[in-house]
Amino acid sequence: MPSGLAALLDDIATIAKVAAASVDDVAAAAGKAGSKAAGVVIDDTAVTPQYVTGFTPDRELPIIWRIAKGSFFNKLVIILPVALLLSLFLPWAITPILMLGGAYLCFEGAEKVWEKLVPHEEESLVEELAELTSTEHEQNMVKGAVRTDFILSAEIMAIALNEVKSMAETSIWLEAGVLAFVAIAITIAVYGVVGVIVKMDDIGLHMAQRENGGSQAIGRGLVKAMPKLLAALSTIGTAAMLWVGGQIIVHGFGVHPAEFFGLHEGALAWVADAALCGVVGLAIGAVIVLAHHMIPKRKAH
Repeated sequence: MPSGLAALLDDIATIAKVAAASVDDVAAAAGKAGSKAAGVVIDDTAVTPQYVTGFTPDRELPIIWRIAKGSFFNKLVIILPVALLLSLFLPWAITPILMLGGAYLCFEGAEKVWEKLVPHEEESLVEELAELTSTEHEQNMVKGAVRTDFILSAEIMAIALNEVKSMAETSIWLEAGVLAFVAIAITIAVYGVVGVIVKMDDIGLHMAQRENGGSQAIGRGLVKAMPKLLAALSTIGTAAMLWVGGQIIVHGFGVHPAEFFGLHEGALAWVADAALCGVVGLAIGAVIVLAHHMIPKRKAH
């Protein structure tokens, strides 16, 4: 074999080894970073189903796919490059920006509590059905889901970036690779699970129609359980918005509420921190909601 070709093949083999090692580094760092963001990922999964509830079965998966595409765009096209640029040139700005996003989550969560507590004019079944099946309603729900996803995605990516920056050896390319890996993997995981959740009643109905007695029993159980599960997820999703939003703001000020009770780590500290941050989130959100509902009335007068 000519020496030039042999040298070229050696160079290619070396580059391949370096690339393989880089992929391993990215995967390892992404796994570690993703585990740190697991709490927010779970919240994201709990929040999303409420934006799909009420639609006809044939629209559920297309709507989830539209939200998932918005999530990919949020993470890969907007958040990833902005996070890297801010990290390089304005690292101090990341926390205030996240805190503004946290305030929006508090508003979203408190608004949902407001809708539950404050009486509003009841719509007829015909009007309600017309609204649920309208293109405008679908557009609004998708936009709302993508906006909420943006805040949660920013928190996930910020946690991932902070984790990879804490590594002994890092570079802008490793950081970009980790963020891209986390963005793709988490989006697929979240919206894959959401898709399974919202179609679980259809799966149950299909199983209930089989001849096998065991399948029928499981299917009927799924059909009966799904309304309760979706209602529970709606409540959990609202609580998650308030908790995560409050946590972003409180931790942004360098405060960890559980420490006031002498709790620094462990399950009890986590529960105390989540509960207290949720209360703070509800309080902040309530102020924003009241201002939002009062300002139009003042203008009207």
